[in-house]
Amino acid sequence: MKRRGSGPYELVSVVLPAYRQAPYLETLVRGYESALARLPIQHEVVIVLNGPDDGSAEICQRLASDLPALRILKRGKAGWGGAVRAGLDAASGDLLCYTNSARTTADTLATLLELAIALPGIVIKANRKTRDSVWRHLGSLVYNLECRSLFDLSNFDINGTPKIFPRSNERLLALQRDDDLIDLEFLAICRREGYLVLEAPVVVTRRHGGVSTTNLRSAIRMYGGAVLLARRLPVHGGPPVTARLQ
Repeated sequence: MKRRGSGPYELVSVVLPAYRQAPYLETLVRGYESALARLPIQHEVVIVLNGPDDGSAEICQRLASDLPALRILKRGKAGWGGAVRAGLDAASGDLLCYTNSARTTADTLATLLELAIALPGIVIKANRKTRDSVWRHLGSLVYNLECRSLFDLSNFDINGTPKIFPRSNERLLALQRDDDLIDLEFLAICRREGYLVLEAPVVVTRRHGGVSTTNLRSAIRMYGGAVLLARRLPVHGGPPVTARLQ
């Protein structure tokens, strides 16, 4: 058992949706576990097996026998947002985190969690600095500019993870989206509720596992979905409350 935290948090829950990552899952989870063990508070890792089983369930069961902090959820239906929500619903921590495990290194995860522990009460998110290709970068830029305009956001990377927040920011536990728009919904709620968001720069080069589900059709669906979400989730209030690390 890890020592109890001396600060405001006792337990961090890290939610990891896993979609077609069987070849990389064991190395990934063990790397995360090693990095999380260095934190000054206890931790749990909630893996959400997302979509049809590709052998990941057996791997996770074997890992769970060695790693007592590991919890496993099986969700037959694929969907990033649904997996995030399922993991957050099952999480026990007073500090909560979810991330795209295929693009988050163990060191990045631990560093941002250390930042969240040092700055209690603040939402921490990654601001990714690179993309796989010019076209992916351009598509992301268009989406981010659209979201900034629709929701009066000051964030530069809507979909950047890890996203880390205290359980006391309870409105973030009422996320509704089952799809990729959950990250936009997350930041729109932060904007509406006045939660302070700190963006930390993260260098991303390439995926280290899994299969990306982003394509032209899904991108167009996100562009249109952002407009519809803006009608359902209007944002009012003062100026955006986002700070950035340089």
